[in-house]
Amino acid sequence: MEAAGLVKLDIPDRLRKMQQQVRILGREFLRPMGVEADRTGEPTPPDHPFYFKFAELGLQGRTRTASGQSEGERWSARTACIIGEEASYWDRGVAVTLPGPGMSASPIINMGTDEQKRRYIDMFKDRSKPLWGAFAMTEPGAGSDVAAIRTRCDRRGDGWVIDGAKAFCSNADRASWILVWATVDVALGRQGHRAFVIERGTKGMEVTRNEKKMGLTAYASCSLSLDNCELPADALLGGEEHYQTKRGFKEAMKAFDATRPLVAVMAIGIGRAAFDRARDFVRDNYDLGRPIPRYAKIREKLARIRRRLDAGRLLCWKAAWLADQQKPNTLEASIAKAYCPPAALEAVSACVDILGDAGVRNDHLVEKLYRDVKALDIVEGTGQIQRRIIARKIAGYPYQ
Repeated sequence: MEAAGLVKLDIPDRLRKMQQQVRILGREFLRPMGVEADRTGEPTPPDHPFYFKFAELGLQGRTRTASGQSEGERWSARTACIIGEEASYWDRGVAVTLPGPGMSASPIINMGTDEQKRRYIDMFKDRSKPLWGAFAMTEPGAGSDVAAIRTRCDRRGDGWVIDGAKAFCSNADRASWILVWATVDVALGRQGHRAFVIERGTKGMEVTRNEKKMGLTAYASCSLSLDNCELPADALLGGEEHYQTKRGFKEAMKAFDATRPLVAVMAIGIGRAAFDRARDFVRDNYDLGRPIPRYAKIREKLARIRRRLDAGRLLCWKAAWLADQQKPNTLEASIAKAYCPPAALEAVSACVDILGDAGVRNDHLVEKLYRDVKALDIVEGTGQIQRRIIARKIAGYPYQ
């Protein structure tokens, strides 16, 4: 129990063992898989043997059951941050490909009917094979401003028809189902938002391409086409009552409030990998009697990077703790997201500078980290959007 409402900073033994397990998997699988995907320019295939090993370990099933209760140790937001940072230390691209419901878990658990939770969440307890879910909000014309989505959903008899396009949908190429956000009327803004669970193979929904990215190649960022996609009434997440007084939009924002600390701490994981590489490079040269001419300046730079990475981790833990306590955390989540990617980018950039020629060679990992980390300032809301949210929350204005 957190005394006096303060966040506990210690990591329980059971969680520390999970962290160590991910560390072993990271060294053996995640980093080699990430380097290989970067070399080939193609996402890691869904039939990769590691994913079956991951499913057998039961990690993809560490989520709440349909009744909302946990099975075994609760997969809390803070737990996700600790495990997410460790996985991203080894390779953030592969970390995103790990089987599970992804960003869709929060809205389905919070909004879904009991049947929808059983159907789309409990399936991940199956240890016989890897399974994925996906989340489709972003559109070619609606990125950080998710209120501007234009994918339409219209009533047709007892069901729905969806038309539109989605972009940068992670793991859509292998997902058993995709949570798609649409609007009944663009003029209604947030109040028009609806969410639908669309199963793989549904007529009218097609993955049209996998975007070519500068980094994070291991996972697929897919574009979706929704053309006269007919859905039954029970595909509407939670039923129509969940979408009164802008509730649908609010539930989408809850999903981002829960995942922004995770994305932020993933940046810390990448920054930590770069910091360790730079520190070891300086230490090895010093121990060999070849101190770098700029050693004193580099020492101060490494100290600054370590301070910023540690501060960023604590910001993420605070935002995650608030989410676990079911307390508002929009401000804290945005602060973490605005702070951590630039801190991680500074760490990787400093590592490139310290290593010199070796820092820009693609066989020394650092150059890959440099390309990987930049994306985290964009996904889950850009730094500019986060600073706008922070300013409005501080001033007491509602988010818009």
